[in-house]
Amino acid sequence: KLCLRVLSKGLTTKPQWDIITGVCVERLPVVTPPLNDIQKKYKELLWTIEVEKSLKSDHEIRHENDKIQAELLKSDTHDVDIDAVSKITAQDMEDAATEELSQFKFGSIETEADKKGDKTNSDRCLQRHLVLVAPVKLGTDVRTILPQGKWQEGETLRQTAERVLEEYCGKDLKVQFLSNAPCGFYKYKYPQSSQTDNSIGAKVFFYYANYQGGAVDGKEKNFNWLTRNELKELLPPRYNKSVQEFLIEETW
Repeated sequence: KLCLRVLSKGLTTKPQWDIITGVCVERLPVVTPPLNDIQKKYKELLWTIEVEKSLKSDHEIRHENDKIQAELLKSDTHDVDIDAVSKITAQDMEDAATEELSQFKFGSIETEADKKGDKTNSDRCLQRHLVLVAPVKLGTDVRTILPQGKWQEGETLRQTAERVLEEYCGKDLKVQFLSNAPCGFYKYKYPQSSQTDNSIGAKVFFYYANYQGGAVDGKEKNFNWLTRNELKELLPPRYNKSVQEFLIEETW
């Protein structure tokens, strides 16, 4: 019994790590990003293969028939039914379509949030990935990192992630978690002055979710949607390195 008491006492006084769940909410590009060199070459290859293997379209066949009818009209040796000849040729339709295309203007991908430099709005940088960051209290300091919270007994880590996101962002924000398992990991030690309850630090398990719609609760004004480069500038270096490991690298 004495040995059990000693062992039990030793287990309860052993320094422990807090289990934390962080949530990476990412808004995917709304507008297709520019193609890099490899993508451009691959696109050209696919187009070449498509042209080589494709059959003639109805427009091309009509265009050839129009040429044949035009040659017959020039010849006096053939009788041509004028009524059977199309009054609007395939070339006329092609010219009209080309003229209409020349007058078409693409809409600007620069939004009002871009013009104002508003990072609190997800409607910005439409060709880039954006990640939601929030002010999180760590000891006596407040750092801007991914939303995170402590695991509670009886929860799975996925349930903790869902609860934390709702507590931080409200119920209006709609996301889709892609896995029941964490996608990343990070740990840090608490300062000596803030170590309590035998906790020497935190082990953070990251979960990844795609933004589907809605907005962050308006009561909190410090949420930001940041690009990859903005994350590097704002997040602590070691923390940012752990986050970047499970994010898709942008090629431009």
